[in-house]
Amino acid sequence: MPLSRTRDYLSIGEVLDEVREDFPDVSISKIRFLETEGLLTPERTASGYRKFYENDVARLRYILALQRDQFLPLKVIRERLASADANGGAIPQVRLDSEPSPVSGVGEAPPGPATDVVLSRDELLGSSGLSDGELAGLVEFGLLPAAEPYDGDDLAAATAARGLLKFGVEPRHLKMYRQFAEREAAFFEQIVSPVARRRDPDAQLEVQRSLVELAALARRFHSAVSRSTLRSLS
Repeated sequence: MPLSRTRDYLSIGEVLDEVREDFPDVSISKIRFLETEGLLTPERTASGYRKFYENDVARLRYILALQRDQFLPLKVIRERLASADANGGAIPQVRLDSEPSPVSGVGEAPPGPATDVVLSRDELLGSSGLSDGELAGLVEFGLLPAAEPYDGDDLAAATAARGLLKFGVEPRHLKMYRQFAEREAAFFEQIVSPVARRRDPDAQLEVQRSLVELAALARRFHSAVSRSTLRSLS
């Protein structure tokens, strides 16, 4: 890490320059927010300026990667950091690409965000990077719930939507994804309904397994068709 020639730490502006290539969405206000939440604890100079050492930057990269790649809320990230601190403060290595892990096989769903977490509105905004107005727009078009608490799936949707909005996409344009998801769910329901009507425990377990497999297959099919279609645009 290119530290200053006259000191062994970075300022907050230098940290931003250091990580921005891998995390374009990061900002000084985001770094300050993470400090306010207790996830970062940089030292301060006598004048009150933040001092980020190598471990502080590694910690920041770890937090940003968990938010970007796994859509984890701050509560879960805080627990992971506490675990790392309890084991000597070693920060796990993070991937520096945003490519999703492929589905390893039929019937296996790719890892997703934890849905048992509970987020307040402020936590959702802080973790996803959405503004108040952007969140209001997503709520207006039924893409996110109108009121807290929010869960991990809400955070995943909010974070992905934030990335799309940066391209000039508007919330109303994203409504098609909700409509497609609802149609797909109804389609899957028709497929498993003969088994679901049996109502016995084994049948319900079979329904759940079938839904997981259908979702994984549909995801792979959609990805392949999208890649093929997008190639024609280049």
